[in-house]
Amino acid sequence: MTKEELYEALNYVSASRENRTKMASKIEGNLHLIPILIEIIKGDADPISCKAGWVLESISKINLSPIITNIDVFTESLKHISLESSVRPASKICQLLVINEFSKKKEKPKQNLTTNHLNIITEAAFDWLIGDYKVAPKAYSMTTLLLIGRRIKWIHPELQQILKQNYESGSAAYKARARMTLKVLEKSSAFKNLL
Repeated sequence: MTKEELYEALNYVSASRENRTKMASKIEGNLHLIPILIEIIKGDADPISCKAGWVLESISKINLSPIITNIDVFTESLKHISLESSVRPASKICQLLVINEFSKKKEKPKQNLTTNHLNIITEAAFDWLIGDYKVAPKAYSMTTLLLIGRRIKWIHPELQQILKQNYESGSAAYKARARMTLKVLEKSSAFKNLL
């Protein structure tokens, strides 16, 4: 499948889970298409970019290996994604990558995210957290930042400050996730003070 054929096929992808999963299965059989799919996501103004994001998210939920193999291309694309419907799948993929990174059982290939990858994901997650986005990308970003903050120490105080600042103006769903995140941060901080 060429880039043009992939682009054309994405025209027929809908928001239905079954439809996205079907397209994801086709791409899993043609892993050389992953960088092309990521390139399409970077075309942020194009409505097809969000469909590419949906498909990439579906692939990630099944198997992170294709994303991990193309991690440089994926993380480089994050700064180009601002369309609400593209940000949500990108933030979910970042969360999945970071959960995998900090999990005791990593998916193969066991390539660790470098400090550079984590810094790029951190920057994107903070942008999504403070930006004018819906709750889902903000919630995924909270989890992402909470985990990365285990390795990069300045993140937790910054995350805590942002959550406290934006708490009152947040939706009920935002407040619920922020409360949960703040509770974890406070326990972590109390534990560090005991040491």
